[in-house]
Amino acid sequence: MTIQVLDKKFQPYITAQAIHEQIVKLAGQINNDYAGKKPLFIAILNGSFMFASDLFKELTIEAEICFIKLASYKGTKSTGNVITSIGLDEPLKNRHVIIVEDIVDTGKTLYEFLPQLVNQQPSSLKIAALLHKPDALVHPLTIDYLGFNVPNKFLLGYGLDYDGLGRNLKEIYQLVEE
Repeated sequence: MTIQVLDKKFQPYITAQAIHEQIVKLAGQINNDYAGKKPLFIAILNGSFMFASDLFKELTIEAEICFIKLASYKGTKSTGNVITSIGLDEPLKNRHVIIVEDIVDTGKTLYEFLPQLVNQQPSSLKIAALLHKPDALVHPLTIDYLGFNVPNKFLLGYGLDYDGLGRNLKEIYQLVEE
């Protein structure tokens, strides 16, 4: 069933059931890898809130979670972009940290943000992403816990938006090419 959001049409791509099954599998891996370690999950807003919530509910280990928003600004001397974390108040030194992302496409945001985290000397730093677009990747990253590899197409739902709308959909939809 095709849906319309604003001026675009979208078709079903990944079902809510498939998303749930993959999250249970990822949580099982994390439960195994982090038994006795009490990791800190850093969920990147806005898109990751649904994935982070559902993943966290499946964890059986002791864990903490915080949410941050990343903002990029133009006009700096070095790279042209500065990634500023808003809301990261937790000390990371000697902590096991897992970044939670909804989707990794070019990898630019994490590529620029990860050095800020590494400078805080966590014991370990891993990435969990629901979706990854390998064909769009410009900055190579290791995604340690991955839900799905997806084509380089515009996706909507389950936290992903089109001009602020569609995040509340339980499934993931793909843009219908016209």
